Amino acid sequence: MTTNSLDTTASSWAPRLHAIFRIVLALLFLSHGLVKLFGFPAGAAPGQVPLLSLFGLAAVLELVGGLALLVGLFTRPIAFVLAGEMAVAYFMVHAPQGFFPVLNGGELAVIYTFAFLFLAAAGSGPWSIDAKRGA
Repeated sequence: MTTNSLDTTASSWAPRLHAIFRIVLALLFLSHGLVKLFGFPAGAAPGQVPLLSLFGLAAVLELVGGLALLVGLFTRPIAFVLAGEMAVAYFMVHAPQGFFPVLNGGELAVIYTFAFLFLAAAGSGPWSIDAKRGA
């Protein structure tokens, strides 16, 4: 295979992988909301949290935002809000425990922040309600 044909193959798969990335990211993020709101699956940390708390607000954002991203609805603004949520989570929960994310347990919050910023900039990809709406 030549470099040109590899580039062509990669280019043809890029939009599909973009959509798959959004879907997998949404499913993983949604699971955090399910744990905090419903304690599902049982035994997962942090478990069910009070709805009228900061963690409860985060849980609602994770559940509603995760569902919207899963189907690709209003991806750009929702991803931007979720990026903000994850940045706040990092600086409120993880950063006070130390500078390095590998030591303070904040790697996932950092990864989510930048993954959501990517979606805020790049949109939802082809397999989405946004794409059907022409947004």
